[in-house]
Amino acid sequence: MHYGVVFPQIEFGNDPQAIKDYAQAAEALGYDYLLVYDHVLGAHPNREPKLTGPYTHDHPFHEPLVFFGFLAGVTTRLQLATGILILPQRQTVLVAKQTAEIDVLSGGRLRLGIGLGWNYVEYDALGEKFQTRGRRVEEQIEILRKLWTQPLVTHRTAHHVIDNAGINPLPVQRPIPIWFGGAAESALQRAARLGDGWMPAGRAPDDTAKTYIEQLHKFLEEAGRDPENFGIDPWVSIQRLKKDEWHQRIQGWRTLGATHIAVDTMRAGLASPQAHIDAIRSFREVLG
Repeated sequence: MHYGVVFPQIEFGNDPQAIKDYAQAAEALGYDYLLVYDHVLGAHPNREPKLTGPYTHDHPFHEPLVFFGFLAGVTTRLQLATGILILPQRQTVLVAKQTAEIDVLSGGRLRLGIGLGWNYVEYDALGEKFQTRGRRVEEQIEILRKLWTQPLVTHRTAHHVIDNAGINPLPVQRPIPIWFGGAAESALQRAARLGDGWMPAGRAPDDTAKTYIEQLHKFLEEAGRDPENFGIDPWVSIQRLKKDEWHQRIQGWRTLGATHIAVDTMRAGLASPQAHIDAIRSFREVLG
């Protein structure tokens, strides 16, 4: 089992020293990875048509790939994981280049969690089509893996044209592991066919989660893959749990076959970066 922390970016602030202190504290406490999620833009909550997602323009988001460039230089062991990066709203070749660079600078510590997103305002602003994101992401994954493992790539489709070209330097990991978010049937099928793991985020380890994992295992077996070699990385949010319930939630995910568990300290009334550090210390003590 691998244990991680969800960086509490919507309430942590912008002090580089505090960010460094948090990452180094997580590493010193024995956590295995730090997870960051992605929004390029936040929309006004009263815009029309309204969006139903949990984040607006008032929520700060550090750009994950730039953020990891900073963390690569101030940590030595901590895996850096996106959970998730909204891949279809980004340029594929640029993502390949940026992620390869992070992997090089960190000595092979990047894990790329991806998803489709819900905020079409971001897609519009970045010049990508929201409606085709599911179809395009599969081709993006194919291209990423080619660019990460081959010195020269040729790929011609309606969405991408690469003519005998490649990125340099290549990443340390060839390829960088790709994990998937989302729980729709199509997302689980895609994860089983193309991914290295699944990120159910802050779901509880209940009957619904059990059903998702059973579906996922079925799709893995249909794809000729061994579920034992496929990762599952949920979050345990302390917002909705008392301290004596943390172990119960952790054990619930262990029983369902989680390979990773990350603690999420956001929306728990913590008023300072140090309070978040204290919270991940308390959670680590429960883990033993």
